Amino acid sequence: MKHFVDIHTLLSTADDMEDIHDDPYEASEKLNTILHMVYDAADDDFETQRLEKLLTKTWHHWHQDSYLLDIEVDDLVDWVDHLFSTEDNDDELS
Repeated sequence: MKHFVDIHTLLSTADDMEDIHDDPYEASEKLNTILHMVYDAADDDFETQRLEKLLTKTWHHWHQDSYLLDIEVDDLVDWVDHLFSTEDNDDELS
C-alpha cells in the first residue's frame, strides 16, 4: 500500500527552507534525502496512513532543525531505523 503515497508531493523546495537555513538549496536536498530514506525503508505493504504520518513527522522534525546541514548520512540511517522501531509507541501515529 506504500505505492499509494506520492513522495513527490511531500518533497521540500528551497523556498520552504529559505527563512530557516543559510543554504536553503542544500537544506532542501538534505530534507528530501531523509524523506526518501523513510519512504524507501517502508515495506511495500506498509499501511498508507502510517507512512504518511511518518513522513509528516519527519518533515516537522527536520524542517527547522539547525543541524540539518551538518548531519551525516550514516546518522540519518540510524534516525530512520529509530523512527520505525519506535513508531508503535508514538501517540502521534496512533
